[in-house]
Formats: sequence, C-alpha cells, structure tokens
Amino acid sequence: MSSISLNRLLLASKVINRKQIAPALLNFRLYSSNEKPKKTALYSLHEKYGGKFVEFAGFFLPVQYSDMSVSSSHLFTRNSASIFDVSHMLQTNVRGKDCIPWFETICPVDLKGMENGSSSLTVFLTDNGGIIDDLIVTKVNEETLYVVSNAGRMIVDKKHMLETAEIYKNKGNDVRVDFWDVSQRALIALQGPKAAAALQPLTDIVLNDLVFMTSRMGKVVGVECRVTRCGYTGEDGVEISIPADKANEVTEALLQNTDIKLAGLGARDSLRLEAGLCLYGNDIDESVTPVEANLTWLIAKRRRVEATFPGASVIMRQIKEGVGKRRVGIRLESGPPARKDAILKDPKTSEVIGRVSSGCPAPSLGGSVAMGYVSEPLKKAGTDLLVNIRGKDVACVVSKMPFIPSKYYIKK
Repeated sequence: MSSISLNRLLLASKVINRKQIAPALLNFRLYSSNEKPKKTALYSLHEKYGGKFVEFAGFFLPVQYSDMSVSSSHLFTRNSASIFDVSHMLQTNVRGKDCIPWFETICPVDLKGMENGSSSLTVFLTDNGGIIDDLIVTKVNEETLYVVSNAGRMIVDKKHMLETAEIYKNKGNDVRVDFWDVSQRALIALQGPKAAAALQPLTDIVLNDLVFMTSRMGKVVGVECRVTRCGYTGEDGVEISIPADKANEVTEALLQNTDIKLAGLGARDSLRLEAGLCLYGNDIDESVTPVEANLTWLIAKRRRVEATFPGASVIMRQIKEGVGKRRVGIRLESGPPARKDAILKDPKTSEVIGRVSSGCPAPSLGGSVAMGYVSEPLKKAGTDLLVNIRGKDVACVVSKMPFIPSKYYIKK
C-alpha cells in the first residue's frame, strides 16, 4: 500500500536539511498542517539507530539511516529483509452485522465473496469515479473489517467513512467505525525474501499457510498482533499491527536477526516504483478513475454486474468504450530520472501527450523508472517517447509493469 505523497519534497523541515534529502523522495508531496507533527511509537528506536527524520504527512518519520544510503537500503531489502515504520497510516476497525454491505457502498470490492481472513486492495470512489484513496481491507469475519489507508488522506478518509456509515445506520443498519490513534497502535512492514524465515521463530502463526493477502491474529515475541501477508515493495513480506506500547519490543526482537535492517521513506518509494505500485497524490487522485490508472482489476466481477459502487456509470462506460489517457510505466536507460510533472512528448511530432506522475533511479535495474499518463494510442509497451528533463528532451520508452517480477508468496 502507498504511503502518502510529498510535493517535490517540500521537506524543508527543521529535522533534516533539504540538501540531505534522498533524490528518490523528490516524488513525494508533503501534506502540511498547522498542528505539530506526531511521533510514532518507534520514534526513539529510529533515533537510536541513526534515523534521519523528515516531517511527512503530519508525522516525524525516517527518510533513511546513517549507516546506509537509500540505494543500499533498497538493494538490501531486495536481497534480505527490511523493516519500515508505517505507523502513520490510518488503521480502522469496522464492526456490525451490516458492515460488509455498507463497505461495498463506498468501494468496488467484493467483500461478500471473500473468505474470512482474506485481504484486498481497493479504492474509495467519488460519484464521478475518481479515486479518494487506495486502501487494504481485511475481512476478519462476517461482522468485522480491518482497514489500512493513507495518512495523507486521514482526515478525508475519516470523514468519508463516518458520514457514509451514519447515513447507512440511519436506515436501520448496524455499522460501527473506530479509528486507532498512533498512540494506541503501531504498524511495521517487514519486507524482503528473508522476511518470513526471520519472523517464523518469533511467532506462533504458521507463515507457510499465510499466503499473499491473507491476515491472522497471533503472537509475535509473545505480543498479540495482527500479521497480514502484504506490503508495498513487490517483495514477499508482512505488515504487523502492534499495540503501541509493545512496538519497540517487537521491532528490537526482529532486529536481532542480521538479515534484517531498518529502512526509511527513500527506499520505500524506489521499491514501490520498481514494483509498479501507485503513490496517492502522485499517480492517483480524485481526478483519475481506476480505468485511467490501469487499475480496472480493482472493480470486482460481481460489482461490475451489479454496478452499485460510486461512479459505476462512469467507470463501466470507460471499461466498455475506453479512455483518453492511461497510466503507463516508463524506462530510461541512463541519465537523470524523470520526476513528477515532467512533460512527455511524441518523438514524431513533438506534441505533448502526457506527464510523468512519479519517477526515480532504479537501483535493482540500473537507469531509472517512472510512471505517467499518456494518450491512449501511445500506451503500448515498446512505444518510444520523449521526456523533458531540465529543459532537454530525453529518449524513453513505455514499459510493462511491474518493472521487476513480483515475489509475493502464493502457496503451491
């Protein structure tokens, strides 16, 4: 799942000098507020291990650590395993005998067809089909849902869920929405090929049975946690929801394994981009529909037939008739990366045909990768384009995503 976005990193925070900011973070947009930034339960642990903090989505979070560059941290995650503090994300519990039909009124997910303990990526939608936020919802059972959504959309998401739930309750339905504060609950993402092997000795959950996009309650170093087989790096891994007062204990126990290190926002961004995963505020927002974002697969089959989700008339028409623009992957073999809002051109006509939504160096591949929106006729992989970087038109090519093979754990 995406973290939030920062606007070309207006990260001129008091915590870290702008010149120290990792280039990969130029993708992000900072969501500022008048409130003092919050600290996650792991703030002191980040300090202990040399975390370099930025103000991000209303929180102080590490962008990287003193012992490792962003690129090195990225490659360590791909080869071993890293812990990311994602406690800033909004964790929500939804309960009540009517919670599933209510949630399906605001998302195109098929919760009724999901098994208990399974999770799904989905989106909140406007009545015009625009994406309010992307999120992961877990169907704990027929009367309980667990939701993780973006910190940068926290106020919007809370308002949206509370208002729509209230309308649903006023019709005689049973729905209760409760949000965990950062002081109550922490969330860490353990990602990488060695993640499961490192975690298994510390938990009573049989990880071999916990396949991608499934979730269980269990003990991790004796602490009752929710463990979900998911993440936003393209690697195998889990997200662990922990009582805030036990977060340091669980994280320190994991760090005793030399195959695990801490990683920050810089590596998280380059990893998700190589994996072809969207970042809210850059690659998707309320002006973009799932079809335009190349996320049509989020519209579940049953929901397409019923067409009862927000924006269904717009989205179903787009599925049938097509759209004018589409999110695509972009590869540059050398030179500086294409950043957000860089102009894309047709090399034959020099006509502007789109813009980059996010981009960064690709440590796993060499060169750099980006995502952007282009006119529909130019979406095919292998199409040559030009991207304007620092006033110069540079050759690039539309590429299939993910840029690297996904390594999610699917039990055979």
